[in-house]
Amino acid sequence: MPQPAVLLDTDILSELLKQHPLVVQRVRNYLAEHQRLAFSIITRYELLRGLKAKQAQAQEAAFTLLCQASIILPITDQVVERAATLYGELIDRGPCCPMPTF
Repeated sequence: MPQPAVLLDTDILSELLKQHPLVVQRVRNYLAEHQRLAFSIITRYELLRGLKAKQAQAQEAAFTLLCQASIILPITDQVVERAATLYGELIDRGPCCPMPTF
């Protein structure tokens, strides 16, 4: 069964940079089907600021290469509005409720 295309978040990319074995394997499988990773410019910022704060130059260089080989999506006002709406709905449901389907 084909994997759906996904937008990776900061936590997953951080674990990828740390070479977490499960994440690395899943990314390899994903790339075999989709060729490129995708994440938002906000995720790029979050990782880059952390790497610069730690002065992790080797990881920053690896992340730069990853960015060059990936799709980095801009954040539009429409995306911000939708994300805020979903966040509000999830807060209203509380921690025990299932995640909404999109």
